Amino acid sequence: MGPHPAVAAIRLAVRRVLTDILDDHGRAPGRPPHERSSSPLVLVACSGGADSMALASALAFEAPRLGVRAGGVTVDHGLQAGSDLRAAEVVVRLRELGLDPVESVAVTVGREGGPEAAARDARYAALDTTAERHGAAAVLLGHTRDDQAETVLLGLARGSGIRSLSGMAAVSGADGRYRRPFLQLDRQTARTACMAQSLPVWDDPHNADPAYTRSRIRHEGLPALEKALGKGVVEALARTAQLSRDDADALDAWAGRAEAGVRDADGRLECAALHALPPAVRRRVLRRAAIEAGSPAGSLFARHIEEVDRLITGWRGQGAINLPGRVVARRQGGRLVIRQG
Repeated sequence: MGPHPAVAAIRLAVRRVLTDILDDHGRAPGRPPHERSSSPLVLVACSGGADSMALASALAFEAPRLGVRAGGVTVDHGLQAGSDLRAAEVVVRLRELGLDPVESVAVTVGREGGPEAAARDARYAALDTTAERHGAAAVLLGHTRDDQAETVLLGLARGSGIRSLSGMAAVSGADGRYRRPFLQLDRQTARTACMAQSLPVWDDPHNADPAYTRSRIRHEGLPALEKALGKGVVEALARTAQLSRDDADALDAWAGRAEAGVRDADGRLECAALHALPPAVRRRVLRRAAIEAGSPAGSLFARHIEEVDRLITGWRGQGAINLPGRVVARRQGGRLVIRQG
């Protein structure tokens, strides 16, 4: 008798991602597991929740069959009493699954961007450091189709551009470090897989705390939409994310090609040439220029780029525009100058 359908689904999703990782690293699947020196290491980021525990179990099952080394990392954000003990429990569970190396990393969460953004920044910084220290080829993340739908709704609520509506990428980070095998699977499949394997899971109380925007989207926003529009809202939002991502990728590529044509011999941006570009392409060129000048991508919002864009399309002699990262944009003699002031 085969595995439970939910278990089979998560294993298949992980197998596909591991095969992609092997291909990216120039190795054919099926190389004997004992050749460990040349086998890539793949880590799973695990909080102890159902999504990441299902992911960890699938990685532990599939990795040795493909000649991949598998380890795990849990991040202790220190935001709840006893969080260090919880992290230690997760380490034990991951080792019981056969993962190695496994470690817990404690972080200090700042305040910039709000509690959710600050925790996310601290978490990814810890995952980056851990992956680099171990020489990991990739880090698997347990985001599901439900998480993707929530991300799209958050982007809509903030009035963000098409890149925000594209949600989370299946592959992201430096050199494709982060992989999300479960973006086509719903949250219930992961939970069912844990139940079928008798895997203990931990439900983070922050996920049900209405003080957090994503929690309100999960427990109030999406249910209200499904009540008003019927089932299928999550699937539709996830599909919107993929379509938006395809469009955003195409526009980004267009902007990359167009940028060379709007700079003068000294590399300065020419306002007349910028004005001739389609708005979606022009704003992408401006965003790239602001980031190159030192403005943090995570703090650079659509409203910032719109203000800079008005220096091109609505020039009335207005003054400089202040951007995050102490970057200043101003119009000078038909040129747009963006630099740290």
